[in-house]
Amino acid sequence: MQEIKKYVADNKQRFLDELFDLLRFPSVSADPAYKNEVLKTADFVAQKLRDAGADNVEVCPTAGYPIVYGEKIVDSSKPTVLVYGHYDVQPADPLELWHTPPFEPTIRDEKIYARGACDDKGQFYMHVKAFELMIQTNTLPCNIKFMIEGEEEVGSNNLGIFVQQNKDRLKSDVVLISDTAMISMENPSLETGLRGLSYVEVEVTGPNRDLHSGVYGGAVANPATILAKLIASLHDENNHITIPGFYDDVVELSAAEREALNKAPFDIEDYITDLGVEEVWGEKGYTTLERTGTRPTLEVNGIWGGYIGEGAKTVLPSKASAKISMRLVPNQNSDKITKLFQNHFEKIAPKSVKVKVTPHHGGEPVVTPTDSVAFRAAQKAIAESFGKEPIPTRGGGSIPIVALFEKELGIKTVLMGFGLDSDNLHSPNEKYDIANYYKGIETIPLFHKYFAELSN
Repeated sequence: MQEIKKYVADNKQRFLDELFDLLRFPSVSADPAYKNEVLKTADFVAQKLRDAGADNVEVCPTAGYPIVYGEKIVDSSKPTVLVYGHYDVQPADPLELWHTPPFEPTIRDEKIYARGACDDKGQFYMHVKAFELMIQTNTLPCNIKFMIEGEEEVGSNNLGIFVQQNKDRLKSDVVLISDTAMISMENPSLETGLRGLSYVEVEVTGPNRDLHSGVYGGAVANPATILAKLIASLHDENNHITIPGFYDDVVELSAAEREALNKAPFDIEDYITDLGVEEVWGEKGYTTLERTGTRPTLEVNGIWGGYIGEGAKTVLPSKASAKISMRLVPNQNSDKITKLFQNHFEKIAPKSVKVKVTPHHGGEPVVTPTDSVAFRAAQKAIAESFGKEPIPTRGGGSIPIVALFEKELGIKTVLMGFGLDSDNLHSPNEKYDIANYYKGIETIPLFHKYFAELSN
């Protein structure tokens, strides 16, 4: 451990400078305007893997953005870890809410503020630097393969094809991902599951053109009003989702599992204060920890229609739209839930409007085993690095490719994240604590050490 700490201490500023260079690329995969920047980011990541000591580094083309691959095979008889991450980021909008430019990383209060600082550039880059550390100190105990993609934020549509076509190349014993959060530096944790996802866009159309709200208002259905009513009807008075069949496949936690989950350190007052709300909200009969990790949800991610510019325009809009995401839990299936949503939304729409539901992307919920060699290696690594045992938790987010890896490669995943839930992922002023960045670089080599030892 002392050798690890010394290498990190001797290279702290360089590690930070390199991360800042990575964060300056506006690698927004959702917006075609950033295509060249996304491609430049892939080249940058590839070069940094080469600089760290990886072999056979390649920027692999796909039908979308490329996947960066690299490896170091020290001994074919030793276990192999496949490190996954993504170099693309969410759009930075709304820009006016950022305190500093989203693609000019800034340090405030020992935190790095930039889009992608935590999700996932800061976290996957820890693995690149941890790999460099092991190469330079001649302590790499197992084989490592890197697969860093550029489409995670838009559904990883081309990753499945790449994995299917490169099964031999990607053959490994475990997938290691740092794209999740832990409770805190004082209370380290390991996520043991993730929710799945069904993402759709809905469009409600009324008249064939925008209308004068004085001339036609009260006689023609307003798509914005109808859309609001349809969305509101998707939850009942107990905040239970009303789509028929939505909960049919949900695996309910046992009383013992619920009790164990709620033992994780959590201060509801701090939670409310941090978010600036008066009280929490959610499905009746469940705690906040249960609602955010073990229960399915339906949320509106965006809604628009009519005139939204400065001043007033008395218009009855022709169309109104919304983007809706549903987080899923075991054993829900994203395709089934998408179809249930579409059928229900079309059924409840009045004849005065037309409804269109467009599925975007989805992914399946996963639960990772806590009795595997890899999970025990992660526990030992965190215990040594932090000085205390990690707390098992369930993650509220989705990483659809975890289920893909299990299906196509037949291997499980360890979710060893170093971010925090308060890091403003997908929001303005995304951040990543510098201490967490360095702590990740220190902890990752310990995972490889214990994984190699326990695998023998």
